[in-house]
Amino acid sequence: MRILVSAGGTGGHIYPCLAIVDKFLEHDKTTEVLYIGTHNRMENDIVPKRNIKFIGIEIYGLNKNIIHDLKNIDLIRKGIKKCKEIIKEFKPDIVIGVGGYVTFPVILAAHKLNIPIFIHEQNAIPGKTNKYLGRYASLIGVSFKESIKYFDSKKTIYCGNPTGGNALKSNSISKESLGFDKNKPLVVIVAGSLGSVTINNSMQAFLKQVDNKSYQVLYITGKNYYEEFNKISYPKNVKVVPYLDNLSGLLKNTDCLVTRAGASTIAEVLALRVPSIFIPSPYVANNHQYYNALDLKNKNEALMLEEKDLTVNKLTELIDKVFDPKINKILKENLAKNRILDSGEIIYQAIKKY
Repeated sequence: MRILVSAGGTGGHIYPCLAIVDKFLEHDKTTEVLYIGTHNRMENDIVPKRNIKFIGIEIYGLNKNIIHDLKNIDLIRKGIKKCKEIIKEFKPDIVIGVGGYVTFPVILAAHKLNIPIFIHEQNAIPGKTNKYLGRYASLIGVSFKESIKYFDSKKTIYCGNPTGGNALKSNSISKESLGFDKNKPLVVIVAGSLGSVTINNSMQAFLKQVDNKSYQVLYITGKNYYEEFNKISYPKNVKVVPYLDNLSGLLKNTDCLVTRAGASTIAEVLALRVPSIFIPSPYVANNHQYYNALDLKNKNEALMLEEKDLTVNKLTELIDKVFDPKINKILKENLAKNRILDSGEIIYQAIKKY
């Protein structure tokens, strides 16, 4: 099979896309793959390192600046023309779009050439690009059941997010390897690879007052804020690091996770059954992290703390709540009930059947 895939801008789009590619290659190593992404975003570095043929096109998101948007509309027009040329040359059996504005010209070009299209939506509230492109898709996959209502239900499948399956395959990182006691609960707090200034402002005070707690805390500051935190003295049960390369490996031994509510993070939480407190970022499109977290909260799969309500006392209260034996059991049981461990396989089989 020949598959043309497209996703761009953030890891939340790129890694699910690569997980789908991995599933196709797992079934058939002769599968030919071509990835179209933006010329200057993360995928431009990540994808070629995976030995996947990559073509970058120049395109930007609309930002309500008239001059900028008029220029970008012209780039979209040129992008559609270029993508049609690429598709005619590559002759894919299917075009797969996994989010990000770069998928817009790719999917429109595929539609104009009558190539079957699959799109995948990671968030509870679909992005503008996927909501628009859904009309042209032959198949649509969603990570949240509640997202089905935004698309044509006759061609939409609930498949979960394939990054969860990859988390299960990650190499486990023990508590001891990071200098923690393996017999004590571990709380991991992280707000993304770069970190969050708003969360950091509350965390310094929180970390200083956990010396009387029975649990240990690993705070991942993000690369931008480590030096600021490294100057401060903390209790013995606290460790601060700038970044952790294999976070999913540590999540296998994490007793409570405090984090943002990005789609890939949620997929890993579900797959690994990690009791979690989500602090959704209010700075993302359509406030989608709030709705991601709210979905899990409503199903008693996780707890949620809005950033505007983040205080030392409130966070301490919720962590204690996670460690309440009754609540902890409920969270783990519900996470087990609703997780999808074979998302990539569901997507692969649906496309093959089509």
